Amino acid sequence: MSEARLFSFLLTLSFILAGVTFAALFFVSAPYGRHARQGWGPALPNRLGWLVMEAPAAVFFALFFALGDAPKNPPRVIFLLLWQAHYFHRAFIYPFRIADGRRQIPLVIVLMAFFFNCGNAYLNGRYLFTLSAGYSQAWLFDPRFLTGLALFASGYALNRWSDWILRRLRLPGELGYKIPYGGPYRWVSCPNYLGEIVEWAGWALATWSLPGLSFALWTFANLAPRARAHHRWYRRKFPEYPPNRKAMLPGLW
Repeated sequence: MSEARLFSFLLTLSFILAGVTFAALFFVSAPYGRHARQGWGPALPNRLGWLVMEAPAAVFFALFFALGDAPKNPPRVIFLLLWQAHYFHRAFIYPFRIADGRRQIPLVIVLMAFFFNCGNAYLNGRYLFTLSAGYSQAWLFDPRFLTGLALFASGYALNRWSDWILRRLRLPGELGYKIPYGGPYRWVSCPNYLGEIVEWAGWALATWSLPGLSFALWTFANLAPRARAHHRWYRRKFPEYPPNRKAMLPGLW
């Protein structure tokens, strides 16, 4: 099979699986974090699990940039920096900020995320840095790139701000969950997920590519049902949970 056919097959499969995942996650919440439960086989420590499943996205994307045939011009350098701003943090910083390192994450979840990140890094990295014929210097001034860049930056800031609020909920050595207040949590239960969805929607627009669109749809398919599950969990666990707060979209849902 030629690489062109392999790439096309994986891209088509990615779109199909995003739809399947979206439907499935409305019925079954992935069993990690607050939704952890028994019966999912062997598990890894939380920190190791996050490192294993997120590192391929950072490492392989950087390799595709380094080994790619396309000119390493400013648009492509910016794409590299945007991607690594998210994934270097997610793989090599976030795992070591997890409060309860004794928690575990099922190996099956780690492996699914590992293979997704390998495939997603391939589709986006290989396209941007070798297969694409676009992204000349003029792309820096294209409205699609500028709007996408603004969306990515806004979503990234919202995601990090939300995570910062969550980290500050616990005192040193304190475990367990609390109701988050302040900032974007005034309106929604999962502004961190909303931020990540906006982030990768911006990526899809800035790259103006099918791999970028596939990733944006995957992000929505994975996080929108999880935001709904989080919201319901908060309401079950905390009777005093703010009644007007929505799951992910202020005033709507």
